[in-house]
Amino acid sequence: MKHQWVSWIVSGVLTCLTMLAVVASGASEQPFNQIKSAVGLPQTEASAQEALVPSRDRGAPQDFVYTAAETLAQSAPAYQPREEIAYADPTNYGERYLVDAYGQPVGNEFIVVIHETVGSIMSAINTFQTHHPRDEDQVSYHTLIAQDGTVVYVVPPEMRAFGAGDSVFNGPNGPESVTTNSAFPSSVNNFAYHVSLESPADGRDNRFAHSGYTAAQYQSLAWLLARTNIPDSRITTHQAVDRSGSRQDPRSFNGDYFLSLLHQYPSRQALGG
Repeated sequence: MKHQWVSWIVSGVLTCLTMLAVVASGASEQPFNQIKSAVGLPQTEASAQEALVPSRDRGAPQDFVYTAAETLAQSAPAYQPREEIAYADPTNYGERYLVDAYGQPVGNEFIVVIHETVGSIMSAINTFQTHHPRDEDQVSYHTLIAQDGTVVYVVPPEMRAFGAGDSVFNGPNGPESVTTNSAFPSSVNNFAYHVSLESPADGRDNRFAHSGYTAAQYQSLAWLLARTNIPDSRITTHQAVDRSGSRQDPRSFNGDYFLSLLHQYPSRQALGG
């Protein structure tokens, strides 16, 4: 009889722990559902879908939500860029955290950080696809936009791209930055969606300015961000969030022109300002 009571107690404890684990798992996913569904990757061949997260076994279940671009398109303008996928090596991105390196909860709303590649888009992709075991070498953006307007998805949006190492977002809520590794400065990476524009040929150096970006790049950037509900006030640049003072990108970026294109999408009009 004594052993029977022990079995019942153990069974009850295991049941409670299982229920708590399920609840905790659902809670941890909730903050990232919006960015996962808003900036989904396009429909691809099955072989590419299976390889979405390179660090996983091919037969493992996928937790990424595929959202066809056409289901997110707005009524105007009628613009559809070419879309491609070029996966980054798993060493160049990580998980988004719900607590910082000191155990404090974090729940920052998402921001968009706009960059430029400085080199060619293929050079950037080669860098992101290179295995980098050392933390200081790891780098990535979520999405690249080529000079012809092609949108290239590199890191799944619910993952943490390593796009701005020592950074802070100074918004209406005050300075925002999260420490995910106590050995490194805090950054915006935990709540940032990083998008980089391919630099023109005359911008592949350290000059302060260049000839600028193509109309197709601005259109694709507006199309991409029109698929989110991240407000204008939380769309920023690498130069603005960088604390080192060494980042200038995206150089020669016409913010007013970009916003005029973005606001042509009906869903964005209420998010301006």
